[in-house]
Amino acid sequence: MEDKTELKAVIKIIYWENETALELACSVLKNDGVIVYPTDTLYGFGCDAKNESAIEKINAIKGRKAPMSVLAPNREIAAKWMNISQNDKNIVLEKLGGSTTIIVPVNDGITSPSITGDKQTLGVRIPDHKFCQKLSEAYPNPITTTSVNRTRQEPLTNPEKILSEFAREIDLIIEDGIIEGSGSTIYNFQDRKLNIIRS
Repeated sequence: MEDKTELKAVIKIIYWENETALELACSVLKNDGVIVYPTDTLYGFGCDAKNESAIEKINAIKGRKAPMSVLAPNREIAAKWMNISQNDKNIVLEKLGGSTTIIVPVNDGITSPSITGDKQTLGVRIPDHKFCQKLSEAYPNPITTTSVNRTRQEPLTNPEKILSEFAREIDLIIEDGIIEGSGSTIYNFQDRKLNIIRS
């Protein structure tokens, strides 16, 4: 019988199309762990957005405590999270998707309060990467998405360098080669308007 402890120590990096990648990622998330996964813009640190212990691990890695965005599997689920009128949801959903993050008021209990912003707001993303879509559909809770770097350092784009830097602090890297992107465009939805925070 395989030693599960040894298995965890060995499996640190796996290609996103590997047939076991999704199962491994969900297992890590379920057990208070932290993963690194590819998006259409950059690699992201992911944990269960309702798990305070896992969130604290990412905060320790990043060297800061701040609101975090989450993945949504589709617009329908994202809309259910939002605590705004249907007309306002339509404005947000028209822009949401791909390399866009929108900070919007959400209902209680969607994530841990420690990652929401002022007035119960949350950054929401639906990246155009098949692994993000599969992961957010397969896992029952929202998953954090924040760039793979220490605070005030550049995001790392090479999975081997990510492994070298964070191997002792994370549980699994889902890799898709070098991702030479930039951070998502961030909007804040306020007063029925989308205000750009980061382009």
